[in-house]
Amino acid sequence: QVQLVESGGGVVQPGGSLTLSCRASGFALNSYYMYWVRQGPGKGLDWVSNIGKGDDTEYADSVKGRFTISRDNAKNTLYLQMRNLKPEDTALYYCARDPLGPFDLWGQGTQVTISS
Repeated sequence: QVQLVESGGGVVQPGGSLTLSCRASGFALNSYYMYWVRQGPGKGLDWVSNIGKGDDTEYADSVKGRFTISRDNAKNTLYLQMRNLKPEDTALYYCARDPLGPFDLWGQGTQVTISS
């Protein structure tokens, strides 16, 4: 079955860290560009980061220097390491597959809440 399953969300205090995981099944992660996007409360979807087939990475300005996207090809899993978390990082985080067109596969999302 072709699917993406996220995990790793939770509640952390400002300044804390979390690592999100996105396990892929039914296809090879390194054959696609993969994205992390998020949706904050009452907001639309925002691009967070992406990784290319050659491990090239890009980040939104709001997370640059704090978040790191990576991929473990042996585990077929995408990661998002998040450090120095801020209240504005509170969102539902999704991983998504980009076939060089509209995203064609999404995970179910994992909630990240930053609160003191």
